[in-house]
Amino acid sequence: MANTKSAIKRMRQNERRRARNRAVRSRMRTFVKRANTAIVAGEEDAAEAVRAAISELDRAAQKGVIHRNNAARRKSRLMKKLHAAG
Repeated sequence: MANTKSAIKRMRQNERRRARNRAVRSRMRTFVKRANTAIVAGEEDAAEAVRAAISELDRAAQKGVIHRNNAARRKSRLMKKLHAAG
């Protein structure tokens, strides 16, 4: 347990940031999963799902939840799957 006032405040800040980051990460994963299932199922709106997933990946990278290179790698893999399926 934290002893100093600054450490206690830092714990509060970290908890708030953790909750915010979890929400962004969860939303991002949902969109990516949705895009992957659309590609595998061969749906017509797979390209739209991929576009939405890319947008969420960019948003997460911009907020610092994931690294920008991580976002770029995931976007690249999604596009590669989309083009291979289509």
